[in-house]
Amino acid sequence: MTWPLDPAVVPAFLAAMVLVELTPGPNMAYLAALAADRGRLAGWAAVLGIQLGLATYLAASVLGLSELILAWPPAWEILRWAGVGYLLWLAWDSWRGEDAGPEAAVTAPARWPRLVWRGYLANILNPKAALFYVTLLPGFLREGYAPPAVQAGLFGLGHLIISGLVHGGIVLGAASAGAVLARTTGMEKVRKAMAIGIALVAVWLAWQTRR
Repeated sequence: MTWPLDPAVVPAFLAAMVLVELTPGPNMAYLAALAADRGRLAGWAAVLGIQLGLATYLAASVLGLSELILAWPPAWEILRWAGVGYLLWLAWDSWRGEDAGPEAAVTAPARWPRLVWRGYLANILNPKAALFYVTLLPGFLREGYAPPAVQAGLFGLGHLIISGLVHGGIVLGAASAGAVLARTTGMEKVRKAMAIGIALVAVWLAWQTRR
């Protein structure tokens, strides 16, 4: 039987994916703030958007499009600053607190597509996602197995599964913590603290992705 992937590198890949997803970043900050403020359903809608964003980058990587973004400095800078700007906008939106509260997420499912879209943008405008598929993923591809595009697709599917599990766990934890903090501290203070946290992540992203 011929394996499509080198079995020797699969454990290392899975371990690397867990560490990558547990590293604080834009997705984690946004999901934590959203779930703490608006509840689990809103957070899971955003997780779906983030997963779609990862799938987009995976497809772009298989087609060789991600390499073009990294090879052309202006494209990288546009993506980088668009991501920073979007996070700052999310921070401002959270600070204002309009249309917020766990009840909004539960009683208005019509808002879920908008949350999916926001999650998608939060990930697609994250240059570190593009960097991952161009620099880290190719290191696990091996000759003598399935074609590189097939290997990349299978590894990417594994990444999507791990990402979904980690992000789902973040949503559950943040929603529970947000409910407790809302009772003890007040939702307004929690929301503003989360907004500050997202803004700090935006500054961190600008620093980490500079060239």
